[in-house]
Amino acid sequence: MPLFKSYGAKKKIYGEIVTIKCYEDNSLVANQVKQNGKGKVLVVDGGGSLRRALLGDNLAKNAVDNGWEGLVIFGCIRDSAIINELEIGVKALNTNPAKTEKRNEGQLNIAVSFGEVLFKPGNFLYSDEDGIVVSVEQLIH
Repeated sequence: MPLFKSYGAKKKIYGEIVTIKCYEDNSLVANQVKQNGKGKVLVVDGGGSLRRALLGDNLAKNAVDNGWEGLVIFGCIRDSAIINELEIGVKALNTNPAKTEKRNEGQLNIAVSFGEVLFKPGNFLYSDEDGIVVSVEQLIH
């Protein structure tokens, strides 16, 4: 059984990995999607929590506006109907309408691991309808 569900209008995403580790607090996600994300994929280790959404439509719009290729979230999103219309690719465990706490907790750009895959900042992520591949080298130029 696949771990992630696909959201967003963009079905194929690839780019340099930027990571966030957080739990039911999307403060760092909100800050990061406001940064230049051209050629990058934001990988969010939300601890697999299904209780709160780490991404909603406003943050997804920020990600699109700032050039992010996509997001992989080991957790939930909300506002999926709107996100599905946006030109971004998102992989997440599921949806949940509940917002997160705002405690400004979490860690940026550390190695994170979930789904038996190690995601290191600076490595590269490639995703399509069939799954996700991580590489230490850039495979597409």
